[in-house]
Amino acid sequence: MTQTKTMTMDILKFPFLLILDILSLAVRGFKFLTIDIIKRLFKELQKNNQITNKKVAQKLELKRQELIKDLQNEGGFRSKTPRVFWYRALNKEGKLETGTINGYSKLDVNTFLLQESYIVYEIRSDKYIDFLYSDSSIFAVRMSNKDLLFWLTQLSTYIKSGITLTESIKILNNQMHNKKHYRKAFQSIIYELTMGESFSKALEKQGGMFPALLINMIRAAEATGELESTLADMSNYYEEVEKTRKQMISAITYPAIIMIFATAVITFILIYVIPQFVKIYEESNAEINGLTVFIINLSNFLQNNIVNIILILVVAVIILYFCYTRIKAFRKNVQYALMHFPVISKIIIYKELTIFTKTFSSLLANNVNITESMDILSKITGNEIYKDIMEQTIKNIVKGDKISTSFKDHWAIPDIAYYMIVTGESTGQLAEMMQRVSAYYSEMHKSIVTNLKSFIEPVLISMLALVVGVIILAVIVPMFGLMSQLET
Repeated sequence: MTQTKTMTMDILKFPFLLILDILSLAVRGFKFLTIDIIKRLFKELQKNNQITNKKVAQKLELKRQELIKDLQNEGGFRSKTPRVFWYRALNKEGKLETGTINGYSKLDVNTFLLQESYIVYEIRSDKYIDFLYSDSSIFAVRMSNKDLLFWLTQLSTYIKSGITLTESIKILNNQMHNKKHYRKAFQSIIYELTMGESFSKALEKQGGMFPALLINMIRAAEATGELESTLADMSNYYEEVEKTRKQMISAITYPAIIMIFATAVITFILIYVIPQFVKIYEESNAEINGLTVFIINLSNFLQNNIVNIILILVVAVIILYFCYTRIKAFRKNVQYALMHFPVISKIIIYKELTIFTKTFSSLLANNVNITESMDILSKITGNEIYKDIMEQTIKNIVKGDKISTSFKDHWAIPDIAYYMIVTGESTGQLAEMMQRVSAYYSEMHKSIVTNLKSFIEPVLISMLALVVGVIILAVIVPMFGLMSQLET
């Protein structure tokens, strides 16, 4: 009986084992087949890729041959003014690279790129390239103070170490490889220096990328042979400017965040919370006072017009920004009003005096003449009041008057600054006196910004608490009246 049962079980197992063996063989066959298909596909892809690369290489070689012919004919023609040339070339790492560079001819650009170990395939220039990539185009960049500070510090260090100016710029170009928007300017500077142009002229040809002050200071340093010390001085100057800028941002950021947060909280309460209480008042016929009616009407107004209000605010900000940046009279009136507003006036005046006196001191120390210094100072400030003072100073100098004449009894020039300038003129130490004025007003600016931050914080929080408190009071008072009605 037991043997019969065992045989029966073996007979039943046999089909299952057979099916498992067949499935195993099928899986193995499918696996080998799949691997074989993948290998074939990979080989086909490699083959196609090689064919594609071969075709690309052939096209690039044709472009290179066309470029060589062009360079022997029209490509050697030099324009009187620099143009933007677009190029495609193989760099030192063997990667195909495209970029733009300012130059006078295709031949000059090709020679420069060959010197930089590029294999050049194509160089083009037309009105569209000029429009998109020229320094006056909408895509032109300006180096930030932070990047400029790093650039000047490193450049000064490299030159002091005995590295040539051109090689120093090349090192910085590689060092700032993550700043791709500066690459064209750096290559253009290297190109200009290679072609024998002066450093200041090379910087000037980059449009508005480098500040006018820096260009003029370097021009003066080239005449006196003090480029190393000037670069170090300018590095210290922009470090101080960056500190002043951060102080201003720090002073503005906190109040702005508080105001945005307060506006968002109040708007949320008026649009989403107040309507819930209105339903309760309507259902219970509660008595509503004047303050509550005002809050309810304001809530209804916001609910019905919130989109229009946001659009009007956005349009108003855009119009004001456009007027401020484009219309001189409007900008001057706004600056005049702010400079007569309590506390804010001192912040603006101290900041402008700090930058003005520090810059003027640097210009005088580097032997830049007074008239040119005033012209530079009028360009680096965005304040129209101080621009007028600079222009008046130039006129006074032409007439033979002293520099201090245009500063006398002017509401934007504190008496301390005026008398220190007079002292500097009379003693022949105007640069040193300007440096002292700058240090004095820098400390004054720092102090008033710190005090303002300490004052604004509790004031804004108190205002927020007051507004929210009034809204809550307007909502709760009718609830007390409703409760008293229920009790009676």
